[in-house]
Amino acid sequence: MAQHFGVAMILIGGSLTIGMIGYRSLEGMPWIDAYLNAAMLLGGMGPVGPELHTQAGKLFAGAYALYSGLLVIAAASIILAPMFHRFVHRFHLEEEEEKRRRS
Repeated sequence: MAQHFGVAMILIGGSLTIGMIGYRSLEGMPWIDAYLNAAMLLGGMGPVGPELHTQAGKLFAGAYALYSGLLVIAAASIILAPMFHRFVHRFHLEEEEEKRRRS
């Protein structure tokens, strides 16, 4: 599970970096504002001021918001996959034991 958690954190950290660089380069935001906007989008809260001024910045923000929503689902899936696998595996083993008892 630790490996899965690590992979999810690497994805989130990389995505946060991409968002910060995008806001910094396309909108000229200071690093702290770029971090805040990228983190809030990744967290599902939405952007925080300042207002976006360039078309490229607005297009980036929209694409990044869509990407962030999918990333959260993917990261949650990566983290929960081992638990789900164990649950299904255990359920399957109990089913096979019942079949053996009936035979």
